[in-house]
Amino acid sequence: MKAVRIHEDGGPEVLRYEDVEDPVAGPGQVLIRLHAASLNHLDIWMRRGLPSVPKPRILGADGAGVVEGLGAGADSFEMGDRVLINPGLEDGARIVGEHMDGTHAELISIPAENVYRIPESLSFEEAAAFPLVFETAYRMLVTKARLQEGEWVLVWGIGSGVGSAAFVIAKALGARTIVTSSSADKLDRARELGADATANHAEEDVAAVVKEATGGAGANVVVEHVGEATWKTSLQAAGPNGRIVVCGATSGPNPPAQLHRIWWKQLEIYGSTMGTKEDFEGAYELVASGAAKPIVDKVFPLADAAAAHEYLEAGKQFGKVVLEI
Repeated sequence: MKAVRIHEDGGPEVLRYEDVEDPVAGPGQVLIRLHAASLNHLDIWMRRGLPSVPKPRILGADGAGVVEGLGAGADSFEMGDRVLINPGLEDGARIVGEHMDGTHAELISIPAENVYRIPESLSFEEAAAFPLVFETAYRMLVTKARLQEGEWVLVWGIGSGVGSAAFVIAKALGARTIVTSSSADKLDRARELGADATANHAEEDVAAVVKEATGGAGANVVVEHVGEATWKTSLQAAGPNGRIVVCGATSGPNPPAQLHRIWWKQLEIYGSTMGTKEDFEGAYELVASGAAKPIVDKVFPLADAAAAHEYLEAGKQFGKVVLEI
């Protein structure tokens, strides 16, 4: 089969589109011929060596395709079924593409418990776009922050995978959303999709925008995945008894602490990463019901994975970058 692998850490130039031995379906596994796979920032970090993974390694956590083979005991599916992958192995303790070869390939063999039928309303590209980021955002908003209908949610970086997923899920749950970006075009798109308020975080005082939008109350929930560049403002923007959920720190892991805001406002700070099987299935049900729809930004051929990495690293996307296989 054809696959995109890394043999060393580095920039997009280390990605190799090459022939790799076909996987086979072992006991309890499903062999999937992939039609689409998406990119996540996890792929960029692993390509750079953060963390460094055994090599050669096929990257990619998310994928969708059709069943091509069934191992002994994998009797819940039939040949030709349209399926997608839950990338959280062992209840989220391990991740497809990080702890095993991933989805940026023509074939993959996955435990049957991680395979789900694609809802009829979704294309392969849409089915490959949502699993990891929707599972992550669902755990942040629902399992951790206990988001309620009518509450205000501040989402940093609406163009990102987690940001766009958190926005879609928050809207599906009846929350009110304030989203940020440094791109006027992305903010226009967010308003078209139903954002209640927007802020250009490169030009505007985000905390002031949140205060105005919420009538002075502040955000009930802040989706924080940026880190050093946004943490101070996240603490300012959160209202009394607000909840801040952190799943990443793309701008750096050592922000100004501003501890006094935490106790003055009696804030709750949650760490969150990936999710459990229950988190994935909660996100899956929102998508399958039509309440939440994944946002696909741009599709690249598998052979152009390096260009897709460059596009994602440049932050040009609104939603998910997908590889067509």
